[in-house]
Amino acid sequence: MMKTALACALGLALVAATAAPAGAGTPAAPLPLAPAAAELPAPAHAMAAVVARYRADLGSLRHVHDSTAGPRAEAALRAFNSEWRQLLAGLDTAAMGAEDRLDHALLSREVDRQLFQLDFERRRWREAEPLLPGVAELIALVEARRQHEYPDARTSADTLDRSRRALADLRTRLEKDPKAVATTPIVAFRAAALLEGVRRDLKAWSTFHAGYDPAFGWWTRQPYEVLDKELETYAKLLRDRLAGAADPETIIGDPIGREALLEGLRHEGIPYTPEELMRLAERELAWCRRELERAAAEMGAPDWRAALERVKNRHPAPGEQPKLVVELADEAIAWLDAHEMVTVPALARRDWRMTMLTPEYQLQAPFFLGGEDVWVAYPADSMPHDKKLMALRGNNRHFSRAVVHHELIPGHHLQFFYNTRYNPHRELFDTPFWTEGWALYWEFRLYDLGFAQTPEDRIGMLFWRSHRAARILFSLGFHLGRMTPDEAVDLLVREVGHEPENARAEVRRSFAGDYGPLYQIAYMVGGLQFRALHDEVVGAGRMSEREFHDTILKGGPMPVAWVRARLLGLDPASPDVGRWKFYDFGDGR
Repeated sequence: MMKTALACALGLALVAATAAPAGAGTPAAPLPLAPAAAELPAPAHAMAAVVARYRADLGSLRHVHDSTAGPRAEAALRAFNSEWRQLLAGLDTAAMGAEDRLDHALLSREVDRQLFQLDFERRRWREAEPLLPGVAELIALVEARRQHEYPDARTSADTLDRSRRALADLRTRLEKDPKAVATTPIVAFRAAALLEGVRRDLKAWSTFHAGYDPAFGWWTRQPYEVLDKELETYAKLLRDRLAGAADPETIIGDPIGREALLEGLRHEGIPYTPEELMRLAERELAWCRRELERAAAEMGAPDWRAALERVKNRHPAPGEQPKLVVELADEAIAWLDAHEMVTVPALARRDWRMTMLTPEYQLQAPFFLGGEDVWVAYPADSMPHDKKLMALRGNNRHFSRAVVHHELIPGHHLQFFYNTRYNPHRELFDTPFWTEGWALYWEFRLYDLGFAQTPEDRIGMLFWRSHRAARILFSLGFHLGRMTPDEAVDLLVREVGHEPENARAEVRRSFAGDYGPLYQIAYMVGGLQFRALHDEVVGAGRMSEREFHDTILKGGPMPVAWVRARLLGLDPASPDVGRWKFYDFGDGR
C-alpha cells in the first residue's frame, strides 16, 4: 500500500499561457527550459545521468511553479517537456547499450505522459471554470509573486474586490437555484477543491507582503479579508450543497472516464480494456471463493463467511500487535532464506522502523501501510467501543500475517532498500504496477509454495487476494460511471467480508485523490504480470528464483512490460513491448 509519485501530482492546470503583466512592455522570447544536447553528459548516451538531469530540472520547475491550477506552471511544464521530447528524439539510440536504450525508451514515455496529463487536467479545469468566476485573476496574483514581480497595491485591491463580487454574485444565484449553472456534483466537488487550494495560495501571497509594505496593507487588507471569507463560504456551498458532501461520511470521487483509463493502461503497457480487466477480476474473485470454501471445510466451518468470522476473532491482546509484527517479519525472512528466493541484505533485515497509525488516520487507512518503514493499524484506547472492535477484527493475527510480508520483506521495504542503491535514477519511472504488483506477486508466490500452513492462514491471505480483485471491480466500475462509492462499499462487505467501517475507509482512501485512478487495480494486475513473467523466465529455466528476483530489484522501478523487455533482451522502444498478453482468460483470448 505504498504511495507512489504519480502524473496526477502535477495538480489541476488552467489555460496554456498568460499575458505579460501590465506595464511589463513587450515580453522577451522565452528561454529554453531543457538543456542543449551539448550540456548532456559525455558520451551523450549515458542515459542514467540524462534521466537524473531531467528529474532534477523537473523538480526545479515544480519548486517555482507550485500554485494551484497555475497557467504559467502549465505553460512552463508544456515547454519543458516539449523541448525534452525533441532532445530525446535527436539522441542516437543505435549507439547505446541495452540499459541506456531502456532508459531512453522509459524517459521518452514519461515525457509523453506528462504532456498528455497537462491536456487532461486542462479539460478538467474547463469543466469547473463556469463555477469559478474571477478565480483566474487570483491565480495570476499568486503566480506573479513566484516570478518575483512586485504587485501594485491599488491594482491588487481592485482585483481582490472584483473577484469577490463575481463569486458572491454567483453564490447568491446558486443559493436561490442550485441549477443556475449547468454542472454535476462531481464537477462541483472538483471546483470546491480548486477554490480551497487557491485560498491557501492567496493567504501565502497576502502574508508575504502584508506588514512589510505599508501601501500594500493599506490597500489590500480589507479586500483580502472579505474575499477570504467569501472563498470559504462559496467553497462550502459547492461542496456541501451542490456536491452533496455535507455529511463527512459521504464519499465523493472524480471519475476520469473510459478514454483516460485506456490512455493510462496504454502508458503502463497493459493491453486490455477496462471491461476485460473487470472480467479478469471476476475470474480471480471466483478462484478465491473456491479456495476459501476449501479452507472453511478443513476448519469444519459451514461456509467461507463463518470461517472468516472465526479468523477475525483471533487477534492479539491490546498492546501485543507490535510484538506480532516483529515475529511475522522474522518468519517471512527465515522462509525466504530457507528457500533461496531472494537476497535479503543484512542491513535490510533491521533498518525499518515501526509506527502506530493514529485513530484519526485509521478512518482512512484501517490496515497496515508500509514502504521504508511499517505503520501498524490497531485500536487505541480513545476509539469508540464499536470502532475498537472493528479495528481488532480487521487487524487479526491471520490478516496481519499476510500484510507484514507485503509491507516489509520481500515487499515494499525490500523494494525501497534496493531502489535507493541500484539504478536510483529510475525512481522517475515508478509505477504502482511495479511497486504494488511486486508485493502482491509475493502473496501469490508464497501462497502457491505453501507458506500458509494452516487453513486460517490461507484464509488470511485469500481475504487480501479477494480484496485486490474487488478493487479492480469497484475502481474501474467507478471511473467508467457504472458504480457509486456506496455500491463499492457494499461490494467489499458482501463479496470480500470486510467490516463495514473498514470498507468505507478503503473506498474513501481510493477516491480521495491521494492515489491515481489506476492505483487500486495495479496490485492484482501488476502481480499477475510478475507471475506470468516468472513462468516465462524461471519456468523456462532461464534464471533461478534468486537470480530472477534479484535482477528485478536491481533493475529499479518501471512498468512490468519493460521489466520483461529488460530480462528477455527485447527492444524497449518496440510497440510490441506494451502488447504483451500476460493473462489467460481460459477462453482462447
